[in-house]
Amino acid sequence: MRIGFIGLGKLGLPTALAIEEKGHEVMGWDPAPDVEETLRTRHMRYMEKGAQELLYNSRIQLRPMSEVVRFAELIFVTIQTPHAPLFEGVTRLPEERRDFDYSFLAAGMRDLAEEIEKLGEYRNVIVVSTVLPGTIRREIRPLLGPHTRLCYNPFFIAMGTVIPDFLHPEFVLFGVDDPEAAAAAEAFYRTIHGETFYKTSIENAELIKVLYNTFISTKIAFANTAMEICHRMPGTDVDNVISALFLGRDRIISPSYMSGGMGDGGGCHPRDNIALSFLARKLGMSFDWFSNIMLQRERQTDWLADLVEEHAEGRPICVLGKAFKPSCSIDTGSPALLLGNILEERGYSVVRYDPHFDSAGAAPTDKAYCYFIGTRHPEFRVFPYAPGSVVLDPWRYIEDRPGVKVVRIGVGQPVT
Repeated sequence: MRIGFIGLGKLGLPTALAIEEKGHEVMGWDPAPDVEETLRTRHMRYMEKGAQELLYNSRIQLRPMSEVVRFAELIFVTIQTPHAPLFEGVTRLPEERRDFDYSFLAAGMRDLAEEIEKLGEYRNVIVVSTVLPGTIRREIRPLLGPHTRLCYNPFFIAMGTVIPDFLHPEFVLFGVDDPEAAAAAEAFYRTIHGETFYKTSIENAELIKVLYNTFISTKIAFANTAMEICHRMPGTDVDNVISALFLGRDRIISPSYMSGGMGDGGGCHPRDNIALSFLARKLGMSFDWFSNIMLQRERQTDWLADLVEEHAEGRPICVLGKAFKPSCSIDTGSPALLLGNILEERGYSVVRYDPHFDSAGAAPTDKAYCYFIGTRHPEFRVFPYAPGSVVLDPWRYIEDRPGVKVVRIGVGQPVT
């Protein structure tokens, strides 16, 4: 295929070299003088695994944007979305928080869209740049004309290993705005590798990209917390501790516990975090990671209580479930109990029901309630909710039914 690149910097050029190595023709545009020099001298100005070898024999052409538009069947946009130095993590975290700088991306997309409209032919444009969710629809989509078929395809790569990461990814993340562009891109990727092509909305793709990176940050912070504990505790060794955690492939290194819902519970998790918070303070740790886990759990439950208040609208409140997990009759550490306690703390009278604790005759079905599914028991999927009720479902497993409003928590409103 004929592949175009708008931006041939430290992401665009190695990716373009990888694509060319797979037999595709590549043409790119970039206004930076060092890009022209790199292609002319065949010398990489930065370390990038495998790039220098591919550059020696590369036929990538650097041309005006108008020529790239005429040439390409797919156009990848790899324009930077930088942060100011204060927000790059090399200084102390400032009080201020700031979004990425989209000015370069917006300017490049505006120019690209103008060239596409001058040509008057459809072009498939794939934005790669990292953005926060909502940015493409808000900042970029309004700049485009009718002949631009847009999609969003952020890469999961690391600087220094762009080429092997692109050629051998875990999966391809693809936010679809135009189905035809998505189909063309999927056909292209099948010439590169056979990994999963994960299609979703643009907003989901934007969020997945930044959460993926943040999850890596979370793992690093967790391991560094373990390192500090071990440094302060005689008889411990962080490498031995983490090596043991690697073996938890069913629960830790797996999809387990990776679904939106309520906080964890049971006789271990909450109390262990609280006990480790005690240890962190006793040891004089630089940061009490464990206290913050419990505070997140508590504040998320406060937010769920806000949703109950918002949707109750005069209805009595019922928390369905007392157990800390489905198909269980243990309520130790239950997040459902925590929610009920917070609502009672706010002055509400709360009805609580769990089929594993209470008799069937105690089921609150006599009138319209604002129900909250606190425990994902299978019984609540067929529960006889009274007409006029509202059901708040943080697990997204209750099906719609006539006369009952089901609110699936974690699903945003449709984009208009």
